[in-house]
Amino acid sequence: MWLTIATPPTDSLEQLDKIMGSVVPDGLRARYACQADGKFQIIAVWDSKDHADRFFREVLGPVLARVLGPEPSGAPAVSGMEVLREFIPATA
Repeated sequence: MWLTIATPPTDSLEQLDKIMGSVVPDGLRARYACQADGKFQIIAVWDSKDHADRFFREVLGPVLARVLGPEPSGAPAVSGMEVLREFIPATA
């Protein structure tokens, strides 16, 4: 599994909803929208690094252009890391 943290180039929750709802990426397990220090951050869990890389390389640009205009104000800053262990709470 691979986890990414991205800061999208928008400060609008409405635009963020449009970006997030416009595509269901291949290999995406979960995606969370958060806000830290006044900026949105998207935390996503992927099946693999390849799935995340493909999404950021091939899919996200056209989605941003469609929602934010042909020249969005910057690209998202993205960091990624391998998930070493997944802890799932036991159910009763």
